[in-house]
Amino acid sequence: MTPLRPLPPATQMSASSRLAPDRLLELDRAHVWHPYGAMPAAVPPFAVESARGVRLRMSQPVEGRDELIDGMSSWWAAIHGYGHPVLDEAVRDQLGRMSHVMFGGLTHEPAVRLAARLVEITPEPLQHVFLADSGSVAVEVAAKMCLQYWRSVGRPAKQRLLTWRGGYHGDTFHPMSVCDPEGGMHQLWSGVLPRQIFADAPPAPGPVRSSGANGFDAPVDPGYAAHLDELIGRHADETAAVIVEPVVQGAGGMRFHSPALLRELRRLCDRHGVLLVFDEIATGFGRTGALFAADHAGVSPDVMCVGKALTGGYLTLAATLCTGAVAAGISGGEVPVLAHGPTFMGNPLACAVANASIELLLSQDWASNVKRIEAGLRAGLAPAAALPGVRDVRVLGAIGVVQLDHEVDVAAATRAAARAGVWLRPFRDLVYTMPPYVTGDDDLAAVCAGVAAAAGKG
Repeated sequence: MTPLRPLPPATQMSASSRLAPDRLLELDRAHVWHPYGAMPAAVPPFAVESARGVRLRMSQPVEGRDELIDGMSSWWAAIHGYGHPVLDEAVRDQLGRMSHVMFGGLTHEPAVRLAARLVEITPEPLQHVFLADSGSVAVEVAAKMCLQYWRSVGRPAKQRLLTWRGGYHGDTFHPMSVCDPEGGMHQLWSGVLPRQIFADAPPAPGPVRSSGANGFDAPVDPGYAAHLDELIGRHADETAAVIVEPVVQGAGGMRFHSPALLRELRRLCDRHGVLLVFDEIATGFGRTGALFAADHAGVSPDVMCVGKALTGGYLTLAATLCTGAVAAGISGGEVPVLAHGPTFMGNPLACAVANASIELLLSQDWASNVKRIEAGLRAGLAPAAALPGVRDVRVLGAIGVVQLDHEVDVAAATRAAARAGVWLRPFRDLVYTMPPYVTGDDDLAAVCAGVAAAAGKG
């Protein structure tokens, strides 16, 4: 048996010991591969020591700041901010009972309560809940559900997915295959991924240089509706499902489109015998001003994915919901099971804090709070329209976007925001914010100033 290689002396430490900030960053550079980055990282990350409310306490000053206001909700998940007493207590209480137990052959109250609550608050007729451990896995499960449904009902040729360009659905293989194949972050894999069917991106209004107008307000273009109808109809015999991010396309470009397009998709999918999937991982739990983006349109998909804000940013958890018809089709097939089972599926800690996060959200007037943030973003970001290089400014719910006419210098823009006391993470040609819902008006104004500073340096 090969003996274990001892740790280098410099990294031997107890689990509770603290690293000096410089040493932390040195080890980070040597060993840690960060998302969407090279190894080692071309730009060193900022080290966070702790977080409370909407503030990140830094291990060492960043651009002279010991704290930064979080304008990102930790990739749109921490809607209640950090260290919320209700969520902290939910984790402590569940930890005293059990932190985890396998979900195969066993069940437990936190998971059952969560599934029942999700069914209650999502659009009917979604009735069944598969708990996953990340948003990308939830999309994988949704794709598997749709493909297996058609195979189970005797239509095995229906094995492709259809979507519109400009989308983003995750970083594992089937989700990557329905991200924008041209210009998207997964273009590298175009010859390896399953070949899916792409409609044109939803038409957007021209550059308005104002935070008052966006694609959400645009009427449905009859020509575009005809384009969708023709494409779905032409490929109906090979298409298992249409999958889209409803109302807001997130990491694919932060574009907004009309809820009326969702109604059109529902009509066309029904007409041509295709399932409809809504990826609400980024939009769910109030971010767009409705509890779910589907609620803006008053329609329901056959399958829906949720994640990110599901646990208030505390623990990784996602879910894929489907209708009774989809579940019955799979369960009545030649292989009458959905053969998927993440090791940490239904993790009790994650389910407990998800239950607490949902109840905390619904116990408040969250809709008015999101409207307050929307108004603050509209007012605070409007001056950015006059900055050189700004192509568009748009706001919807608790989402604010400044789009440039060039690629962002991420390092310069991030440091400019930090000098203003704000943490932002720009990408491509976008400087944007999705602040926690607990962000106060003064902090929101500071976030808007940070966005403008980043756009000016980007």
